[in-house]
Amino acid sequence: MTLVLAPIAVAVAILGIFWFTQRGAEPSAPEAKQWITGPTWRSTPRPVPSTLFGVTVNSTTGTMPTFRVGAVRLWDSGTRWSEIEPQPGQYDWTVLDRLIAGAGTAGLPVDFVFGGTPAWANPGGPVGPYPDGARAAPPMNLADWDSFVRAVVQRHHAEIEAYELWPLANDRHFFNGSTATLVEMTRRASVIIRKLDPQAKVICPGMGNLWDSNGQRALREFADAGGYNYCDVASVKLYQRSASDPPETMLNLVGEIDRLFHASGIHPILWDTGTTYSIPLQGSLPQTQARNYAVRFFLVGIYSRYVNLERMYFYNWGGTKIPIVLQADGGAPTGAALDVEQLQRWLSHAQSRDCGHGLSMGLPSHMWQCDFTMLEPGHPYDASIRWTDEGTAAMTATKDVVAVDHLDGSRSPVRAGDTITIGEEPILIERG
Repeated sequence: MTLVLAPIAVAVAILGIFWFTQRGAEPSAPEAKQWITGPTWRSTPRPVPSTLFGVTVNSTTGTMPTFRVGAVRLWDSGTRWSEIEPQPGQYDWTVLDRLIAGAGTAGLPVDFVFGGTPAWANPGGPVGPYPDGARAAPPMNLADWDSFVRAVVQRHHAEIEAYELWPLANDRHFFNGSTATLVEMTRRASVIIRKLDPQAKVICPGMGNLWDSNGQRALREFADAGGYNYCDVASVKLYQRSASDPPETMLNLVGEIDRLFHASGIHPILWDTGTTYSIPLQGSLPQTQARNYAVRFFLVGIYSRYVNLERMYFYNWGGTKIPIVLQADGGAPTGAALDVEQLQRWLSHAQSRDCGHGLSMGLPSHMWQCDFTMLEPGHPYDASIRWTDEGTAAMTATKDVVAVDHLDGSRSPVRAGDTITIGEEPILIERG
């Protein structure tokens, strides 16, 4: 893949490739409340994989989403180590087997998350944020860790696509062991997984709290100690500081994560595997905002492909005590879920080419864009998805714009000279 981060001068020099321009003195809305960064980049076209659109399943029933998703991650789903092995060598596979069967029937690849040390494995360790008393500490004897990893992989090898080696390893509420111990647990688990299931992906322990210097320092320590040498993918937690912040603010965090890895001399593949554990305390978003933010969460993932980000797991599916609900277990998909599904329909035959925002793309500062080649059978065409992080802006279509597609499934024909209003709800603009 060839990827270029385009400086403003270059982008402005090639504005002739764009097919509509800012109208008059607009944008019509005030500037966004906070500065949001995000480089403009271009690359050779590459497919948008269905697996980019993941969800973390917070349910024990084995039911899977009834709207389109591309991958599932199991956490807060009755599958902690402490729940599967409540006593040494005594395993209760009921919930995990049910979830694996459900994902298999739905054709969804599974990311299984190891975490939550049983009390018996470290009786004196600090208790983590779990009702069953699971410990935030590593096991006293790492042979117990080896045995559990081996048992899971032996039971479900070839049924689990990826094994994530801790949910939030740089937060002492979830893991209070040393970096050296975490690296050794990662190394040992990697050896076991690769021996028993060579096709599986090994996902390094999740790193969160990355808005905070302590969280960043813990990631650097793990990287500098060689922890990422034992994994195929680095797990990071992308989220806004507050659920009401625009999803695009996550790009500030993406840039910081990229700098941290660059400073350690590594450039791993990234999966976004979650959010902050305080998200249930942040309150629900209004329906329209929730729908827009859910779609833009995944658009931020596409935008972040410049740092090798391959997958986004929305937190969560099945639960309701979160700012954006996609679907309660046993309920119908919400409007946010249906909009995410429509985004996936748009991109089911798409190849992404570039993303950018603001002046570097010849756009108002609060407008964002990703460009695609749509390889529809018998009808390939170019298209862009555009949106704002706040307010609206009016643009004038040039002669190659043929239609605007909306997340409700409607399509509006467009002629040269028509005004197109771009707002916080992303739209797909087709070019003939």
